[in-house]
Amino acid sequence: MVNSYAGKVLHVDLTKRKGIKKQNLDMNFAKKYLGGKGFGARLLYDMVPPRLDPFNPQNPIIFCTGPLTGTMTPTNRYCIVTKSPLTGLFSDSYAGGDFSPELKFAGYDIVVIRGKSPRPVYLWIDDDNVELRSAKGLWGLDTYQTQERILEELGDRSVKVACIGPAGEKRVRFALVDSSPHRQAGRCGTGAVMGSKNLKAVAVRGSGKVELADPKAFDQAYWKSREEIEKSNDSITYRKGGTPAFVGFANSQGLYPTRNFYDGVSDKVASALDDVSQRKYLWTREYGCFACSIHCTKIGRIRRGPWVGTETDIVEYETTGLMGSNCGIDFLEAVAYATVLCDKYGLDSISAGNLIGWTMECYEKGILTKKDLNGLDAKFGNWKAQIELVKMIGERKGIGRILGEGVARASKAVGKGSEEFAIHIKKMETPAWPPRGSPGQAIALACSDRGCDHQRGWMPAYEIGGYSWPFGPAFDRLSIEAKKSQCVKWEQDHLSALYSLTVCEFSRSGIANDTYAALASAATGWNIDYNELLKYGERTWNIIRVFNVREGIDRNADSTIPKRFKEPIPSGPAKGHKITDEDFNKLLDWYYEARGWDKDGIPTKQKLTELGLEDMAKDLKR
Repeated sequence: MVNSYAGKVLHVDLTKRKGIKKQNLDMNFAKKYLGGKGFGARLLYDMVPPRLDPFNPQNPIIFCTGPLTGTMTPTNRYCIVTKSPLTGLFSDSYAGGDFSPELKFAGYDIVVIRGKSPRPVYLWIDDDNVELRSAKGLWGLDTYQTQERILEELGDRSVKVACIGPAGEKRVRFALVDSSPHRQAGRCGTGAVMGSKNLKAVAVRGSGKVELADPKAFDQAYWKSREEIEKSNDSITYRKGGTPAFVGFANSQGLYPTRNFYDGVSDKVASALDDVSQRKYLWTREYGCFACSIHCTKIGRIRRGPWVGTETDIVEYETTGLMGSNCGIDFLEAVAYATVLCDKYGLDSISAGNLIGWTMECYEKGILTKKDLNGLDAKFGNWKAQIELVKMIGERKGIGRILGEGVARASKAVGKGSEEFAIHIKKMETPAWPPRGSPGQAIALACSDRGCDHQRGWMPAYEIGGYSWPFGPAFDRLSIEAKKSQCVKWEQDHLSALYSLTVCEFSRSGIANDTYAALASAATGWNIDYNELLKYGERTWNIIRVFNVREGIDRNADSTIPKRFKEPIPSGPAKGHKITDEDFNKLLDWYYEARGWDKDGIPTKQKLTELGLEDMAKDLKR
């Protein structure tokens, strides 16, 4: 039967001289797990033994596409799955751009890379021709230099590259993978796993095409999706201002992380870093990922300050929050330059900004001194210190040796009470959507499958933004009710399904749920309605939960939210609000009930059987 899958899986064992093998994609596997996140979750569970060190050569790094990859569906992405060196848990990270469809055009749905090369290499995929090439001359280069050098070596600028920078080589635990044209798979430390394998890059060129099971039905669903995007106010907002358009909203609602999450309001920083300022001082043109009509990102050029002429990407909302307000920095060009450095080193700017904010608080409290920081005056607002700290982390020099371990490990190493204001959950640094003033967000962050993460549920939309969800209306902002936990569960399942299709969550602000289902059905030839999509999402979520339970996750891990969020927020519309243990535990109980898990957060045998995952019950020991 013709469908949108490429039909092949590529296996690469870097340890073996002839470690490249290909196999056909099992269509029963595809029909059960759909693609992207679903593929990666099941493969990681099957391939990784319990408690394996993420830097062990046995830990795979898995590149996955989905059934909509390479089609004209808006917002194509690829998925990287591995065991995270930052959290020790399941991790999935996503990037847009053009790498994902190119991998599909080359004929592969999945690329599984295991082992460790004795010397630096990169993987070159040229349709059916696959080889490992020396990366000796690439080792030590930043991500921009690496991509340029590979394109020159291969003599074809249409080749797409996913690579790591010095941070990945030095195993910074939140190192990322950068893919052309500079789209980042940012969280969890996927770049560090590549570095541990001496794998500098994956380069791909494909000449094939994606078939569709029902081209006519797909065409109808596609044009409907385009119409929905064009009419969506949210999509218009993304197109006009990208994610920085949310800076004003977050700041006005007391959700903008300020001075290591002490507060949620920073008017001066917000006005300096929002979309209005970036459009005025940075942006020169728009850019959209493959087949995307939203064009949420912008290419810019620094025109003021010491870095005049430096080309930049958009400074995303998360980066304005973590590298900007969280560090007390209102100098747009400095934040933009620090972001360029993060991209070149291959650093996740969310984790980097979180760590620098923590470092600045340690400095102001006398826990870290100039002597500890190579002479840096690392007070809040000192952008020169921030830029030097980025370099130290990327190069693992000085204090960067400790900071490169992530805020949980760094605070434990430094001690002296610094653990009290290390803002993370399950060792993953908190993003720029903290929960004080949005209690449902506390559950979304705490119960994310890959650590503290806003991309697995964004409750401010329903608690503050007035959005309804399929099973109910918007909520009273500060109420504590079971339906908020049910909404988190739905958000997680919905996003899990989109990540299995490998489409970007931004498109959800325009494309209707039934339209997604119609696109998936027409591409695969399977009868998929929205309820079936949600079932795919729920199945994947439970696979990951079993994996994480096997790694030691339970209720105690879910309920350990940063102490700072249990303290009253000093300002903003929710001034005085905090996340109490009593309220949190009510929401957590309701969340587990909605999931069909027991009171300790363990999936029940009944739930796993319902989802066709009864074989996993053996790992739960109950």
